[in-house]
Amino acid sequence: MYAKIAGLSALAILTAGSAMAATSATATTDLNMRAAPGSEAQIVDVIPNNAAVTVEQCATQLSWCKVDYNGRQGWAYSPYLTASLDDRPVVVHDNVQHLGLQTVEVHRAPPPQPYMNDAAGAPMALRMPPAPRGPAPAAVAEIQRPPAPTVTYVEKHPMKPVYLEGEVVRGAGIPQGVTLTRIPDSSYSYVYLNGAPVLVDSNRTIVEVIRR
Repeated sequence: MYAKIAGLSALAILTAGSAMAATSATATTDLNMRAAPGSEAQIVDVIPNNAAVTVEQCATQLSWCKVDYNGRQGWAYSPYLTASLDDRPVVVHDNVQHLGLQTVEVHRAPPPQPYMNDAAGAPMALRMPPAPRGPAPAAVAEIQRPPAPTVTYVEKHPMKPVYLEGEVVRGAGIPQGVTLTRIPDSSYSYVYLNGAPVLVDSNRTIVEVIRR
């Protein structure tokens, strides 16, 4: 079954037929919940790692699903959501049809600034952390959080945001084409990415997403 979303900001939904059942899912990392399906949409809440949500519907040809977290609704990046299928955890993004989720067609408004493109003209995307198939992978859990003064510096020195496909999470990798700004007297760099300032290590891995 399909529904159409008319206008990204209003998210008016026109459905055809009866609604399909919602599905319980779990966040595999601290995950932004956004006002609309897209990396450029406003962040309205954060779903903690391992927190439960209800997945209500997913956008066709996009990687975003509408979720309910503690009574608040928004859109989450579905590669970081897992659900139970035949008594085993599966990634929601890869199993929308198998989970029986309602799908919707989304007409996205252009972002405030165009997505960065690679040499072939395709939108650049964040590199996902290894194996986001269950609780946060050990490699992500072991990432050292930067000291407080470093975070304060980033907050006091905002920059023009950059937009990439994907979601900003700890452990995600930033493509080489994205310019990072070095923090004085620190081994970290930073960039304002998809609406949030992020701290990056020497391997271009996100070590902290600054949320206030």
